[in-house]
Amino acid sequence: MPRQLLIMRHAKSSWDDPSHTDFQRPLAGRGLRDAPRMGHWLHTQKLRPDCVLSSPAQRAQQTTLMVCNVLGIPQEAITWNQTIYNADLKDLLDVLATVPGTARLTLLVGHNPGLEFLYTFLGGRQPDCANDGELIKTASQVLLRLPEDWSKLSPCCGSVVWVKHPKDLSATDPE
Repeated sequence: MPRQLLIMRHAKSSWDDPSHTDFQRPLAGRGLRDAPRMGHWLHTQKLRPDCVLSSPAQRAQQTTLMVCNVLGIPQEAITWNQTIYNADLKDLLDVLATVPGTARLTLLVGHNPGLEFLYTFLGGRQPDCANDGELIKTASQVLLRLPEDWSKLSPCCGSVVWVKHPKDLSATDPE
């Protein structure tokens, strides 16, 4: 069974409080709704990561905790990695190189544009993007199949299994 990487962008954040730094911005109402819904969708697909890496920024933490709560993953199992916040492609590849080879499904929660760079680098193609130019919208997930050795991931070494956006979920999907 190949190793898989589940890339997830943090859910929609709030810009309501100008006293918050970028790092401190919490989730907005839509983000508080979408994060657990995306976790539930993973649960229905029987996808439970055995390795979880997340940016420690407030909005990413909240997203990660909500998804993991739905999946029954304890907070102690999450690795909060400062490098993921404001990461570029090299930073994210360095983070992935540290993932144990025993991890079959790794969840990486972070931010654009780094996640988009990683997606196009590993997936080997420019995916369709929305009118605003974003490839990975807030709370969206991308599942990639990757080679066994993550120490030297190369361009186009992965294949995109699927991309899921919160808007793809029906209004009846649980929150």
